[in-house]
Amino acid sequence: MEGGMEKGIMVFTNLPDSDIARSIARSLIDERLAACVNILPAMQSIYRWQGAVEEAGEVAVVIKTTEGLYPQVEAAIVKLHPYDIPEILALPIVAGLPAYLDWIKSETKTR
Repeated sequence: MEGGMEKGIMVFTNLPDSDIARSIARSLIDERLAACVNILPAMQSIYRWQGAVEEAGEVAVVIKTTEGLYPQVEAAIVKLHPYDIPEILALPIVAGLPAYLDWIKSETKTR
C-alpha cells in the first residue's frame, strides 16, 4: 500500500469448465475477497506440461480485488482449483475510473 491507499489488482486464472469457474467466483464474492469476477467464454490453451505439449479447453476468469487481499484470494483459488499447479497471476491496476476503483475497495473486506 502506498500512502495508505489500497491498490486494486486483477487476478487471472483458467479453469476446465464454467461450473467450476462459477463456483470459485461465487465463493470469492460471498467471502468479500473480490468485488467482481468475470467468467470469459471457452478458449483453447496450448502449453507444455511434464515434457509434452498439451491442448485443453478452458474458461478464463478475471477477479477484481485489492492488493492486500491477494494472499487470501490465492489460497481460496488453490483450495478450490482442480489443477495441480493452477495459473494464478496478479496484475496491478495502474489507472482506472476513480469511482470504479473506489467500488472495488468498498465491496471487498479489509484485512
